[in-house]
Amino acid sequence: MKLFVADETAWFPAISGDPAPATAAKRLCVAQPRGGCHDARVAASVHLPSAARDLARALARRLLDESSGGPWRGHLSSSALSTAVAAMAIHRLGGAGDADRAARAAAWLERHANADGGWGDTADSPSNPSTTLLAWAAMSVLAPDSPALPRAATWIEARIGTTAPADIARAVLAAYGDDRTFSVPILTFCALSGCLGPEPGAWRGVPQLPFELAAVPRRFYAAIRLPVVSYALPALIAIGIVRHRRAPSRNRVLRGLREAWTPRALELLVRLQPSGGGFLEAAPLTGFVAVGLAGCGLADHPVARRAGGFLRATQRADGSWPIDTDLAMWVTTGAASALAAADPAGEAWPAEARRTLRRWILDRQFRDVHPFTGAAPGGWGWTDLSGAVPDADDTAGALLALRALGPPDDEVLRAAAAGARWLLDLQNRDGGLPTFCRGWGRLPFDRSCPDQIGRASCRERV
Repeated sequence: MKLFVADETAWFPAISGDPAPATAAKRLCVAQPRGGCHDARVAASVHLPSAARDLARALARRLLDESSGGPWRGHLSSSALSTAVAAMAIHRLGGAGDADRAARAAAWLERHANADGGWGDTADSPSNPSTTLLAWAAMSVLAPDSPALPRAATWIEARIGTTAPADIARAVLAAYGDDRTFSVPILTFCALSGCLGPEPGAWRGVPQLPFELAAVPRRFYAAIRLPVVSYALPALIAIGIVRHRRAPSRNRVLRGLREAWTPRALELLVRLQPSGGGFLEAAPLTGFVAVGLAGCGLADHPVARRAGGFLRATQRADGSWPIDTDLAMWVTTGAASALAAADPAGEAWPAEARRTLRRWILDRQFRDVHPFTGAAPGGWGWTDLSGAVPDADDTAGALLALRALGPPDDEVLRAAAAGARWLLDLQNRDGGLPTFCRGWGRLPFDRSCPDQIGRASCRERV
């Protein structure tokens, strides 16, 4: 592998009030064990043998054959976790045809249980506690006579030691620690399914999420240290409200405060929901929100109705759901960079097709403050669908793809400057990059992550 310095200062043009391009590039650096720093203009070049070049060209032709001239969308694996949560949401919303949809989902879950009785993230993944608990809880409602249920209970007992509600709650909370992003929704899901015993006792082991804090101005979120990651505000609200309504605090003042702030929190939830109804285009997050709202008598709330519409539209023919609708931007920018490296002369991938794809990427850059995270303009999300949110790795991927798609014109340079500025402004105080929001700091996706800063700072050429 031969290292060289590529002339990429055009990707960090002087921005009003910002350091010179080279300085800006150096701000995006990867911390090295001995205190070194990788300049963002350093790239890697590999001299490929002829067999490898032939393989690269063959793969390039395969990619081109799978494209209709637009983006690549890919196909995400069906997910037992998504299917369990979405099916329960559909069941609780109770719309026309939902009973059949839920039954098809339960049949899929039964067919795709692992031999050990549990469920994994995909049909080919090893069993894990979170997915198994969710599938077990969903099946106990949707298919109470399924032979998968006793096998799942046996798997849970082998991992936790028992299926007693208090032990399940302790195990789930211990697994996730201070991060309540998944632990409280999982336990809420189990409580609503009857797997934590009769109410109100079922809620004893389910912590109350402080949904009322979501209504404070966004600039204070980092200071109040919400117990969920930045992308999980919709779940904080919906899951927090159902816990409050089902098992309100014994503190009369706190109980009254939460009840008084519920309408404001629901108004925020309306503003957070994208036009397509799916939060982050993700069936689990959208399903948790729908389950929570339906669980406190709000199945007819506009957010619940739109969430139900999203879930119905994204269920697959076999009854399952993927974890997310698609990753079109991520897949497309990766494919574009790979194709450009495999076909530098444009023999298989002509200039016009490259310009068309470059136009598609440019048109997907966010140009307004994002309502979900409050992110400034300039970033890219992982798909072109309405639930996408700008994030560090997809913004870096888009910049790399734009660079690979040919010499930049003025429009591309402006877009690249905005994207670079967006990444620089996302940088945490420790020098690293989070996924979505600067300054939250302590939980996954919000604290600095090596792979995010690596993508943002490195230019690799094969």
